[in-house]
Amino acid sequence: MTETASPKQEAAKTAPANEGKYLTFALANEEYGLEILKVREIIGYINVTAVPQTPHYVKGVINLRGQVIPVVDLRAKFGIEATEVTEETCIIVVETTEGGQKSSTGIIVDRVQEVLDIAGSNIEETPQFGASVNTDFILGMGKVGESVKILLDIDKVLSNMDVAIYGDGGRAQNAQGDPLPSAPAGHEPAPVERTEPEQMPETVEANGQTTQEN
Repeated sequence: MTETASPKQEAAKTAPANEGKYLTFALANEEYGLEILKVREIIGYINVTAVPQTPHYVKGVINLRGQVIPVVDLRAKFGIEATEVTEETCIIVVETTEGGQKSSTGIIVDRVQEVLDIAGSNIEETPQFGASVNTDFILGMGKVGESVKILLDIDKVLSNMDVAIYGDGGRAQNAQGDPLPSAPAGHEPAPVERTEPEQMPETVEANGQTTQEN
């Protein structure tokens, strides 16, 4: 006798493996999400030291407690028109893996929104836009209410980018060998606590402070 799978079982088989918690943010009029476990911390926008001969989307580097972190302007990376920095502009420090090595990179976004738990059944595959359009960096399309969040594979977004500069002894320096300035007083980065997904904050304020729901 052949057993027929229930609709629930069929949905479980076809649901994408990308379900989970995503930190959502905005660029212009579009909304994006990245896996919360990739997020190291969120800071308000601080001055970035420019690095010569880097791609146009590389804003430069910052000194994050003595560690040089390259910073990418995600608007420029995605070909979105530049805009002025506002009080809501943030740098999300993400941890990526390439070739078995982990590294940290800051990405500039217009504003951070919230952490969403998106079920696999609400994530659809990326639409096909033709062979000339590369969508490998998109994990899928997250349906949240009436809106759609573009879920990013941040490893692929930032792959093959190496702009970190280190001086002797690993001290942060610019191209002239001078120490990079640390974050100014009042702009110290607020770490995003690394906990299990169900314990992650449900909202993240745009100024880099996190709010934990009780």
